Amino acid sequence: MKSAKPYIEENKDRFLNELIELLKIPSISADSAYKKDVVKTAEAVRDSLKKAGCEKVEICETPGYPIVYGEKLIDPKLPTILVYGHYDVQPPDPLDLWESPPFEPVIKKTALHPEGAIFARGSCDDKGQMYMHVKALEYMTKTNQLPCNVKFMIEGEEEVGSESLGWFVERNREKLANDVILISDTGMIANDVPSITTGLRGLSYVEVEVIAANRDLHSGLYGGAVANPINILTKMIASLHDENNHITIPGFYDAVEELSLKERAKMAEAPFSKEAYMKALDIDEVYGEAGYTTNERNSIRPTLDVNGIWGGYIGEGAKTVIASKAFAKISMRLVPNQDWKKITELFAAHFESLAPRGVRVKVKPHHGGQAYVTPIDSIGYRAAEKAYENTFGKVPIPQRSGGSIPIVSLFEKELKSKTILMGFGLDSDAIHSPNEHFGIWNYLKGIETIPQFYHYFTEEFKK
Repeated sequence: MKSAKPYIEENKDRFLNELIELLKIPSISADSAYKKDVVKTAEAVRDSLKKAGCEKVEICETPGYPIVYGEKLIDPKLPTILVYGHYDVQPPDPLDLWESPPFEPVIKKTALHPEGAIFARGSCDDKGQMYMHVKALEYMTKTNQLPCNVKFMIEGEEEVGSESLGWFVERNREKLANDVILISDTGMIANDVPSITTGLRGLSYVEVEVIAANRDLHSGLYGGAVANPINILTKMIASLHDENNHITIPGFYDAVEELSLKERAKMAEAPFSKEAYMKALDIDEVYGEAGYTTNERNSIRPTLDVNGIWGGYIGEGAKTVIASKAFAKISMRLVPNQDWKKITELFAAHFESLAPRGVRVKVKPHHGGQAYVTPIDSIGYRAAEKAYENTFGKVPIPQRSGGSIPIVSLFEKELKSKTILMGFGLDSDAIHSPNEHFGIWNYLKGIETIPQFYHYFTEEFKK
């Protein structure tokens, strides 16, 4: 396959402008106030797939937000690649920490992105990375270099648990039949250190509520005599870790996969600077489970984190009140062999057991998914490895990620397909955070590398 560089250079400005227009639409799936915008984004993705060369494109209704499906089938004897991505984005809060409005994309140069980066919600997760695949298809169809069949499945609920995706996949196995699934919703170590994600952590996400009196109470008249839900909730949460930052839920670690010293030594070959890591985050020390390195803590070990906590009065000034209720949202990242439903049950039973008399506790499960590991001896991985080596000039490092894409294990179960995770973002791109961004170099490098995967996968498939 010819290099896509000349085509990319010729169309660079258009590629950037098209992505910027897509990023302007606030497709926030978690907030029903943006329902029209989410649907509008699905329509924009549909139109872009048509223009890129898909011969069949449709918006498929689901119980939730629609899934955009597209295909370009050239020969049933050739392999089929299924591209998955999502067009919904995280809420942009807190808005006051954004240096520019989250849905008014701007390009700014940074130390890691001297050629500029697009700052906007969804720029890296996942509109920018999803759109790389659309433009890669455009290159292959316009230059008559598409070597195999391709299908697209772009959803609008990934950031809220992909609830409708399972429903859709179960009803469309034949439509979605493929030989490999390709996803760009992860990252790489650095622009000069390409890597391929070979593992994802699972997820259990819950909301907890602690309830005491039937109304908010005067803290002078009732303080010290009635349980304070906020005080109790913070104590309960604090007890979920011991002095070594080990999670205290009984049975939590029973199924955890323990990597061998050899495997851990292989992981340690990835370049990592503790000093640079701390400087980038403006912290004076790393933190986590005793006995493990930073890279191990955020990839091969399970975690439990409070994602939000609230209750009582938080407005301006003072209000001396004991709240009747306190709440928290908690996520647990899981590793292979930990079943997210079982972990959710263990958490609920343990958390409820921590409550003292005088309060009631409710645990509301939200969503979750299983961990996933991609074998590095598959033809898909070998094709990705060759693609990166071709465009980056060096062999990529296999790397386990701390993030979760719950639908990957669903795909293997329902479609019997392996997934290849070709991410081009960086850990510093602030996904899910204020000032999310995606390097222009990374965006264009993805468009250059993806066609090479198609070429090498087809080549490997024919052997």
